[in-house]
Amino acid sequence: MGLASIHAENLRCLDDATLALAPSLTLIQGPNGSGKTSLLEAIFLAGRGRSFRTRMTERLIRRGADYLRVFAETVDPAHRIGFEYPREGSYHARLDGRDVESLAELPAAFFVEVIDPDIHRLIEGGPAERRRWLDWGVFHVEHRFLPHWLRFSRALRQRNAALKAGQDSRIWDAEFAEHGTAVAKLRADWLESLRPVWQQAVLRLSDLDVQLGYSQGWSQERSLEEALEEGRDRDRERGSTLSGPHRADVLLRLAGASARDVLSRGQQKLVSAALVLALLSRLRSLQGRPPTLLLDDPAAELDPHRLGGLVDLVKELECQLVITSLAPDLQRFGQPERVFHVEHGRLHEL
Repeated sequence: MGLASIHAENLRCLDDATLALAPSLTLIQGPNGSGKTSLLEAIFLAGRGRSFRTRMTERLIRRGADYLRVFAETVDPAHRIGFEYPREGSYHARLDGRDVESLAELPAAFFVEVIDPDIHRLIEGGPAERRRWLDWGVFHVEHRFLPHWLRFSRALRQRNAALKAGQDSRIWDAEFAEHGTAVAKLRADWLESLRPVWQQAVLRLSDLDVQLGYSQGWSQERSLEEALEEGRDRDRERGSTLSGPHRADVLLRLAGASARDVLSRGQQKLVSAALVLALLSRLRSLQGRPPTLLLDDPAAELDPHRLGGLVDLVKELECQLVITSLAPDLQRFGQPERVFHVEHGRLHEL
């Protein structure tokens, strides 16, 4: 699937912008602060219902405006996606003319990923960043994952509410353990299938022998039911559940040490980009559908050799590319089918 067009209203500096995308390569160029990255955020919103730059969607609303809107159309297969976020109230999303009950429905219609200058957060950030990366892959290959994840998340919220209120939380233990165990198993299986692709991607991009591992969120020597029982007093004292897949992490280690502690900022960016590209490559091979990849100023902070490695891996994906750049061209990625210039939030095609 690919994106045919995107329309954004009141998103950061964009007042009213419409972008028709090429099936292969679209280039968006312009000076810093012109609105290039905001256009990528609009595309990402259509596929995820959130920005890749902030978890607080209300911060995307243009100053002085009461709402932001995004409309998108995909091809192969064709879908229509609408997303509105008012400054006061909650979001409203529609897919093919019907209301969307959960933003988790959007990725099934539009498959998008991004590599931006802050990609190093996958390494430097907390476990939640890496869980989102992990779950994004599982969601697309295993149809059982979302129902288990939703049931587990509901049980976690209810169990924590009971703990905070000083009530008996055991009523939620069976549902929590059943669906939490399923979530952990599906995550582990996906990560194991991804490992060979990951090893090739990280070596080609960074020349670093970074090892990929998984911590499920409780001891491997116990079932989740046993972990809950063992930690009951501790959970009651803390007022929250301290064992389960919500505590899971993707472990990245180099020579026995945490990658976060030993890699430079530049190396973290390369390793994080390898995580994204490995995920896309694996999904591409399993599903046969080209993803949409957003590259926000990919030449920034990369020397020619590392940029060449990134270009090679991206080209192998044969995906729809949308690239932003300060320069009017990026010849290494090939000849763009469409080129747009954006400045002061105003967009026009060259």
